[in-house]
Amino acid sequence: MTLYYSLVFVLLVTEMSLFGALIVPMPHTLKRKLFTFISESPLVAKLQYAMKITFIFILILFVDSVNRVYRVQLEAAAASNSTTGTAVIGHERTEVQARKFYSQRNMYLCGFTLFLSLILNRTYLMILDTLRLEEKVRRLEGDPKATGKSSAKLDEAGGVGEIGELKRQLAKRDRDIEVLKKQTEGLQREYNDMGDKVKLKSDHTFVGNKKDS
Repeated sequence: MTLYYSLVFVLLVTEMSLFGALIVPMPHTLKRKLFTFISESPLVAKLQYAMKITFIFILILFVDSVNRVYRVQLEAAAASNSTTGTAVIGHERTEVQARKFYSQRNMYLCGFTLFLSLILNRTYLMILDTLRLEEKVRRLEGDPKATGKSSAKLDEAGGVGEIGELKRQLAKRDRDIEVLKKQTEGLQREYNDMGDKVKLKSDHTFVGNKKDS
């Protein structure tokens, strides 16, 4: 295996390790911090840019390996139709089969590397979307521990979620209603006391007037 195909194989093993690390279950807080670092780190962004260029070269190798497989198959068909001696045919067929094996190996190696890179990218984006949705659900449920750029903006605006804000408004309204009930009961007691006093004063006035008559 040549040097560049050896590097492609190393890259394939690295992609397999990264994919395994992505699908390993981990706590929500740890996963959120990890993916936040990956999505915001300038070093990771530069590495992703370099990997894109690398995958372009791997795509070129893949196209070249497909071309080599096609040409070797043509040579194998031509060797099988040859009318030369049996020993020469056997030697040529062995050489052609070896070249065909190496060409197919290189084609599969480059193809699986490119295919796994697409899977890694899609899996990474899906996990990011899942984390965003989980953070949104936590904010809507009024969880003050929910963090992130959008939740930080909400915290600066004075709220941690629409549902949580509505719950606080309902609780405040219930407290206001209780205060109004107590005030109404107090006013009712004062009104009753004042009515009793007015009635008692009216009774005394009526009794006095009756005595004077």
